[in-house]
Amino acid sequence: MGKVAPPVKKNEEIELVFEDITHEGAGVGKVNGYPLFVPNALPGEKALVKVIHVKKNFGFGKVLNRIQVSEERVDPPCNVYEKCGGCQLQHMSYEMQLDMKRKQVENTLRKIGHIEGIPIHDTIGMEEPWRYRNKVQIPVGSKNGELITGFYRQRSHDIIEDMDRCIITDETNDRLVEAVRAIADRLGISAYNEETHRGVLRHIMVRTGQVTKQSMVVIVTRKENVPELDAVVKEITKAFPEVKSIVQNINPERTNVILGRKTKLLWGEEYIYDKIGDIQFAISAKSFYQVNPIQTKKLYDKALEYASLTGAETVIDAYCGIGTISLFLAQKAKKVYGVEVVPEAIADAKANAKLNQIDNAEFFVGQAEKVMPWWKAQGLHPDVIVVDPPRKGCDEAFLQAMIEMKPKRIVYVSCNPSTLARDLRILEDGGFKTVEVQPVDMFPQTTHVECIALMSRVEE
Repeated sequence: MGKVAPPVKKNEEIELVFEDITHEGAGVGKVNGYPLFVPNALPGEKALVKVIHVKKNFGFGKVLNRIQVSEERVDPPCNVYEKCGGCQLQHMSYEMQLDMKRKQVENTLRKIGHIEGIPIHDTIGMEEPWRYRNKVQIPVGSKNGELITGFYRQRSHDIIEDMDRCIITDETNDRLVEAVRAIADRLGISAYNEETHRGVLRHIMVRTGQVTKQSMVVIVTRKENVPELDAVVKEITKAFPEVKSIVQNINPERTNVILGRKTKLLWGEEYIYDKIGDIQFAISAKSFYQVNPIQTKKLYDKALEYASLTGAETVIDAYCGIGTISLFLAQKAKKVYGVEVVPEAIADAKANAKLNQIDNAEFFVGQAEKVMPWWKAQGLHPDVIVVDPPRKGCDEAFLQAMIEMKPKRIVYVSCNPSTLARDLRILEDGGFKTVEVQPVDMFPQTTHVECIALMSRVEE
């Protein structure tokens, strides 16, 4: 039998009805069973589509003209939405976004983890799903001899010029980025050029405490000696009383990593402060801190609920970062042990414990999969283990260490449903049962979904 050619050709124009949506937010329509993925298309819509790319089993297209429009479609309020790519779902009603995220978690757990028949709750959303990000980092470029700032266009390093705000970030951050750009431009500070590796100003980063409203400005430069920065500091501190810290970060490398190794305090304090619930956090230029504290509070409240602490439990918090979840848990646990591979994060965690006068949390630098067996050998028997791994999920050796420690409960916080499903399957095979899963919308208008799973050990 000869191989069957795809039923569409590149550059062909076809009418397509969309019946589904991908995890990336693209509409899915089929031609004789052959799926076409089309951005900015919603289920229930019909459109004239141009075929852009044809592969053996699927293709990609773009909408030329909408013939039928979904009731869930909304006008994106951002003027650069289609160029930027930072948000993928602004054309979709917020209710539909939340529903899509719940379905994504449900489908992924079923397909990858073979986990079904358990409650997967409605996604916890935001009352106001805009202006939620407390941190922004914006590249600097130049056009016609002037400095410009803006995110990169999708799949490029071209700065979007007509971008004067980002409506998912704190308004103060927008104003401060624009102020630093305008002052630097007036003072003749040159923009860094990736291709020639010349120029000075690479990025402007701003963090603002969601509760405290304190701001930190981080100016990322290619070289350390930039005399004009004194004048930038003077103007910013005069115009913006909420700024408590101005920092220079020096990144001399040819790299697309934003921050370099060296950080220098130019003015004010080394930290700004913010609160999540009753816990206060000191945040430095390089601290990892959740970008959406309103939703983080909801996520951690759920983690506390799942941990079911009475005050008698020993808890391990693996991948503890700067101690955010650990300090929440310590309010209700007998003892919390946090482990994290990044030494600076552990230094921050210890400082945050001290700041909140919490003395029943201990923090250790190391890889969780190596520290856990050592703890077990020392006779540490946790009642609850909380994990919040990076997108790649948990290391297999770490999952085995958890299984061997036999806690009563595991609370798994995940930013990637695929690796969550894979890891839950391993834990289920190792004697645990997934009880329920709660998706939380930490990043409205984007395709990202965070979720939290409760597992309990099956009694032998």
